[in-house]
Amino acid sequence: MNAFKFLAAALALAAGSFAAQAETITMASTTSTEQSGLFSHLLPAFRQASGIDVKVVAVGTGQAIDMARRGDADVLFVHDAAAEEKFVADGFAEKRYAVMYNDFVLVGPKSDPAAARGNDIAAALKKVAAANAAFVSRGDKSGTDAAERRLWAQTGLGEAGRPLPNDRKGAGYKECGCGMGPALNMAASSAAYVLADRGTWLSFKNRAGLAVLVEGDKRLFNQYGVMAVSPSKFPQLNHAGARKFVDWVISPAGQSTIASYKIGGEQLFFPNAGSQ
Repeated sequence: MNAFKFLAAALALAAGSFAAQAETITMASTTSTEQSGLFSHLLPAFRQASGIDVKVVAVGTGQAIDMARRGDADVLFVHDAAAEEKFVADGFAEKRYAVMYNDFVLVGPKSDPAAARGNDIAAALKKVAAANAAFVSRGDKSGTDAAERRLWAQTGLGEAGRPLPNDRKGAGYKECGCGMGPALNMAASSAAYVLADRGTWLSFKNRAGLAVLVEGDKRLFNQYGVMAVSPSKFPQLNHAGARKFVDWVISPAGQSTIASYKIGGEQLFFPNAGSQ
């Protein structure tokens, strides 16, 4: 009987331990945070601090937001401020928190056949269109895709305040409907231009003849936000775990972990919690 009680107690303890270890939250996020390698650096630190595992679903920002609107994610970590603010206004999160930033860059062939090199992104895109140069667009409703469309609209090639039709972006413009990594691979294989977030570019290995041609324009600023999905909309979600992640990633510990992620000595993301 004593042996039986001992075994039962051990099994109960193991079950309790397993349950504690098994707490998980699902995060809908962008391909850039995953493909840049940031989450491989960031999430183990959160796991160590909280005991919570994070399951990441990395898709374009538009898809990530749609996923959260369906109640299929506990946390949203994306980079399209206008869409994020609408998500909050529609009641799907209580608050949006700025968490970090980097920038976009225009990548293209080192030979730069469109003569796009410089620090004016609108002028560069206009030259790409005029040259009918090959250009790979994400075309996937991601945060990068939304930024690219805003930038094309500023070229003066269309009507003010309206999206620029694809047929005015030059004969070489093509949409891949894919993530940042595949878009860069396509650009490398076809000597094309592509707008990329700097984090994914720095972690990208298959550069072939590509190089950064346009950077430093303030319009290339790339802000990321994080939100816990509303418990009033979806009571079944792990809101407590989501809240712990949000609190941690905007805390000094989370922010310093983001800042410490580097490739080749170059920092990929810059923490700025509390800035917006």
